[in-house]
Amino acid sequence: MAYLPFIIFTVMTNAAAQLMLKWGMMNMGTVNFTADTAILRLFQIVFSPWVFAGLVTFVISMASHLYVLSKVDISFAYPFLSLAYVAVAIFAWLVFKEDLGLPKLAGIALICVGTLLIAQGGSNDTHEPVVTTDQART
Repeated sequence: MAYLPFIIFTVMTNAAAQLMLKWGMMNMGTVNFTADTAILRLFQIVFSPWVFAGLVTFVISMASHLYVLSKVDISFAYPFLSLAYVAVAIFAWLVFKEDLGLPKLAGIALICVGTLLIAQGGSNDTHEPVVTTDQART
């Protein structure tokens, strides 16, 4: 559990990236691609401030996730990423006024319960890197 703050950071930056991408695309208006303007339009999207910030935040989230994976079992760390769905749904409801009805709330509850059950299994956060026979010979 020593790496739980890094896991939560990964989840929150992943969710933040999604929200920034949504905000950025909402500000882009209708996105139309034609054969002669597709590349230009793609650059306009990628380099718009909120979309670019979202992409950078995804890179930060991935770097954090890679660090976590180097320290704990993937079967422990990966299920926590489902909490990003929870964060996105709640913030989408708060910021974008998206619907958060009973089916979504039930799904959020199931995700939270499932993540708690997986977390109860603990993590092997002291494992040594796997050494192949080729590495052992040198």
